Amino acid sequence: MTGGVLRYLSHPQVTIDPAIPVPRWSLSETGRGRMLALCGSAWLGDTTAILTSSETKACEAAAILGAASGITPVIDADLDEIDRSATGYVPMPRHEALADAFFACPEARADGWEAATDVAARGMRALRRHVAAQGRGDLLIVGHGGIGTLIWCAVAGLRPGRQHDQPAGGGAVWAARLPDLAPLHGWMPAEEVAALPTGC
Repeated sequence: MTGGVLRYLSHPQVTIDPAIPVPRWSLSETGRGRMLALCGSAWLGDTTAILTSSETKACEAAAILGAASGITPVIDADLDEIDRSATGYVPMPRHEALADAFFACPEARADGWEAATDVAARGMRALRRHVAAQGRGDLLIVGHGGIGTLIWCAVAGLRPGRQHDQPAGGGAVWAARLPDLAPLHGWMPAEEVAALPTGC
């Protein structure tokens, strides 16, 4: 394959509904508006493939960008967020405590959540598989903050930790060079990526 850029975009804001399983949550109006505003952004112009997790919010974000660029997103469940089905929805303070524990003890299953080491392993398997198949142009992955942070840490050679997590609100991007996955930049709000030089 020729050189290009891998960009990982976390889905933006969602509609929180405790009655619906978290993987089936949809984008909120704010989140949908942010994705629509990105359509036509220069940093998306060289994208030739879009991948998404199987979760509704990521699929919706990928579909918006795909429709604008004429690219049909490919779904890969290995890119799904941390499996938190053991607890399902929990109020924000409890969620934050569990997320802290998830990163602090990567081999442990915080209250039954999928272990960080397992999330990172499947995420990196998916990443390597798709990078190997990528042809010309840039590759966009639309996913989630947790698994996205773990993949970024692996790519950047960082010890996993919440200090490397995405900005609040999601809709953030990190980037690496293709095909060697040399880091280009860590999480940044997608709206700010447009200010970076071409190739970032």
